[in-house]
Amino acid sequence: MTLALGSGPLGPGGGTFSFGRPPDDVWYLEDWPRRMRAVLGGETVLDSRRGKALYHRGGLQQQWFPIADLRTDLLVPADGGRPPDGIRRWSVVVGDRAAPEAVSGPPTGQPGAPPLDDHVTVEFGAMDRWFEEDDPLYGHARDPYHRVDVRAGSRHVVVRHDGTVVAETRRPKLLFETSLPVRHYLPFADVRIELLEKSDTVSECPYKGDAQHWHLVVAGSRVPDAAWSLPHPLAEGLPAAEHVCFYDDKVEVLVDGERIG
Repeated sequence: MTLALGSGPLGPGGGTFSFGRPPDDVWYLEDWPRRMRAVLGGETVLDSRRGKALYHRGGLQQQWFPIADLRTDLLVPADGGRPPDGIRRWSVVVGDRAAPEAVSGPPTGQPGAPPLDDHVTVEFGAMDRWFEEDDPLYGHARDPYHRVDVRAGSRHVVVRHDGTVVAETRRPKLLFETSLPVRHYLPFADVRIELLEKSDTVSECPYKGDAQHWHLVVAGSRVPDAAWSLPHPLAEGLPAAEHVCFYDDKVEVLVDGERIG
């Protein structure tokens, strides 16, 4: 889902460089001028306009910030300040709230490591809220190299389970997302909605917004979380609103007669 995942240039399924395959330990570091804030227990733990984005093969981008841009009075050293693996860590403590070892520094003494002295990274999920400028973030930080494009299509899409046609359309929305397979979103009007049962599962995507999941019930057979929709999409996913997409590893999805997945 970034430069370094899936079919991204540094990902395992990427294209071909003129100089051959990049080494596994390659990294890419760039300035991150966007203002980033992290909040825990009502206190702003981080407020930085001087971040850096670090990419490693096979991983999401990792954001690093000058430790001076954190509320150091809220940081408590872990491991007595002498970690056995050479990575310093801090817990964030705000009143009776604590995020154990949520802040960590770069490894020390590693040749060829990125120049991140006096920088730390903050565990995204350990904070209550994150903001990029004044916009809230969901799931993880947004990667500027990640794209979501939704295009209207006329492909013939059929969804079946145990021989029953669950949905059929010739007006899907095709969602192209960096390093991920093409997703075919079907209008709810072209889905046998009586076969869907709303799930309690709601996943977060920093690019498309929350995904409401749906169980599929066919002839007494229940497929948990067989599909999802975007009830409150972010801007990139807005054209796919009022549509539903099925997991092609849980049900049979055919596009122009060819099974995908």
